[in-house]
Amino acid sequence: MTARDIRDPLNVNFTGFEGFVKILGNSAFQQAFLNTLLFVVLCVPLSMGLGFALALLLNKGIRRLKTFFRAAVYVPVITNIVAVAVIWQYAFSITGPVNTTLTDLGIPAPNWLGEPEWAVTTVVLLGVWRTTGTCMILFLAGLQAIPEEIYEAAATDGAGAWRRIWSITLPLLRPTTLLVTVLMTVMFLNIFEEPYLLTKGGPLNSTKSMALWVYEQFGFGNVSASMVGSVLLLLLVGIVAIVQFRLLRPKH
Repeated sequence: MTARDIRDPLNVNFTGFEGFVKILGNSAFQQAFLNTLLFVVLCVPLSMGLGFALALLLNKGIRRLKTFFRAAVYVPVITNIVAVAVIWQYAFSITGPVNTTLTDLGIPAPNWLGEPEWAVTTVVLLGVWRTTGTCMILFLAGLQAIPEEIYEAAATDGAGAWRRIWSITLPLLRPTTLLVTVLMTVMFLNIFEEPYLLTKGGPLNSTKSMALWVYEQFGFGNVSASMVGSVLLLLLVGIVAIVQFRLLRPKH
């Protein structure tokens, strides 16, 4: 609905779903929606996969300096994102240390923040770097809750390391996996800081997320569009979370 006069806020015109139809047909919003899905598809599996692998190493593989390695992986989670973004902008600039190292190795140096494909890659790398520590801590807590006797019995029966992971670890980690999956999916559906601080949604809107689009519309004074975008983002998060709970909930 839209107000006819700001001095009389109750005097409004009801527009029904006209605002939703208009926003859903907006090419910029559609691009932001696709970008957001791309971030989810790329970042969630990478963060969870790396976090699970590190949790396994810290739980069994690494015997010394466990506390140090655990803290080192978790540091990106608590580091100020603004400071990190400034460092990443410098590191991934055309003349930055990343490209300098690649050039010294004889590898062509890309324009990380100036080309759409590489800009998406840079945002994904930053997102994964920031969230892997959270996944690791949660998976590590789940692994330490599994009784050691189960692994000993499986080893006695001749089950190898991979077999124990597949038949014991993954099934017993199902509640933890559900928690981590929902948390990471919701986080990347609402991704904002990484694209905003690194690329401002560019180049060519290739890294503009739904949350960033909503923020820009509000800044432009297009309050109705930002409200509709916020509602659509909320609905998307709710639907995805419900689907994940149904698919990944523990089977009894």
